[in-house]
Amino acid sequence: MEVCHSDSVLESPAIQRLGQFISERHQTWALGVPDFECFERELHEHVLAIERECLRADLEHYDVSAEEIEVAGVVYRLALTSPETYLSGAGAVTVTRHLYRPTGRASKSICPLELRVGIIGDSWTPRAARQAAFVMAHLTPGESEAVFAELEGMQPSRSHLDRLPKELSPRWESHRQEWEAAVRAQETIPQTAAVLALSVDGVMAPMKGGDHRAKRSRPGKHASGPTGHREVGCGTAVWYDAEGERLQTVRSGRMPEHKKVALQHQLAAEAASLLALRPDLIRVRLADGAEDNWRLLADVEQTLPAPPRPSPEVVDFYHACDHLKKGCDAAWGESTARGKAEFERLKTLLKEADDGVDQVMRVLKYQRGRARGRKRERVADELTYFRNQWPRMQYADYLRQGLPIASGVIEATCKTLVTQRLKRSGMAWTLRGGQAILTLRSLIQSHRWPPAWKLLSANFRQTVVIRHPRHSSLAAVLEEQTDSAPVVESCSHDDYAALPLAA
Repeated sequence: MEVCHSDSVLESPAIQRLGQFISERHQTWALGVPDFECFERELHEHVLAIERECLRADLEHYDVSAEEIEVAGVVYRLALTSPETYLSGAGAVTVTRHLYRPTGRASKSICPLELRVGIIGDSWTPRAARQAAFVMAHLTPGESEAVFAELEGMQPSRSHLDRLPKELSPRWESHRQEWEAAVRAQETIPQTAAVLALSVDGVMAPMKGGDHRAKRSRPGKHASGPTGHREVGCGTAVWYDAEGERLQTVRSGRMPEHKKVALQHQLAAEAASLLALRPDLIRVRLADGAEDNWRLLADVEQTLPAPPRPSPEVVDFYHACDHLKKGCDAAWGESTARGKAEFERLKTLLKEADDGVDQVMRVLKYQRGRARGRKRERVADELTYFRNQWPRMQYADYLRQGLPIASGVIEATCKTLVTQRLKRSGMAWTLRGGQAILTLRSLIQSHRWPPAWKLLSANFRQTVVIRHPRHSSLAAVLEEQTDSAPVVESCSHDDYAALPLAA
């Protein structure tokens, strides 16, 4: 294997320019107090220039010069050499590298340098891609572009940034189950963990294409939201200690799908992995009153081993209080002193009394009998809600067992995972584009970003095998082709998504 070598890095022009800059800086003090901010900026640029030279020199070592190579069992012959510019954390780095084509086939070239380094999306170095993906998980492409411009390192365009998550997401999705299992295997469960709570919910997000018309909500069902919106599914697996303190949270987000199948599988896998290590964990299913959520959680429960103690379903206490408030407003009037007082009294009973939900229902039943017309219907609706959810509202008993009764974690997940990023002014999403962002945000918010990135970036690397060294006559021809008519031909990694992971 032949590689391209450069002069010693210590003799590089960038280091010489840095030395001259430092020397001149010392001299400026003789003329007065210089501008420190200007010095900071110029010093940073000199250091970045040195970094780019070091990266260029090292990238050249990954290049391969041979007559024939083999990648994943496919033989490629040397086609040409051409320069290519890669985006590193320090900025653009241009390298001349060799390109190869399959023997006997007219197809796109591959670049051994890119395969061995693990270049992402044809131009991102691994570290640059990681930084850009992290920023894109939080900000729009335009905002991300502005952030990198302010940092004065690499300067990716907004279109370049917009494409990056879409380059990463298909790789993650094709290996999602095995990679999620690999990440979980690296985690430990605190000895103080006592309770595992599983929750699901959804939030409406604006979608591109299709005619997603709003539908009227039905009892036990979520409304479909405004026209053009569909429900994004969110799930959490949270473990608490015996005092009810939250220890760790794993968040999942999936773009709209039939019956939230992928979300269900993710929650089931998380729970099974935790329970395999700690079968003594008390588990609880925590959600609002929507029957779709209870159905999904029940399906997850059926995949898990029998619990040592009953696994209760718990309606979020604050959702129950919302319905109680509506009932009190209907019975005594909104914002009335009597209505406020009754709400506070019944809310305390609901939470602390063993028969709290029974007392609430008795009051609502009595008020329904006294009411007429629309007022009666409103009270009756809330009474029906409490009757339907009665088995899931034994809050005093849950608290004695040290179980959580509030689903604030899943509510916050819907907000931070989806709303804050996907529901900004003027946004509309495709399934592919939205899932690319949700995947990144889920990994980051679950504190799984570093190990997940190692798996993801490694998938872009390939092993290159030399079959025949490069002949000198062939080298002369290629050099003549390169000198007379340089050709820049980029290699699409989508064409090699099926190739095996490098050893």
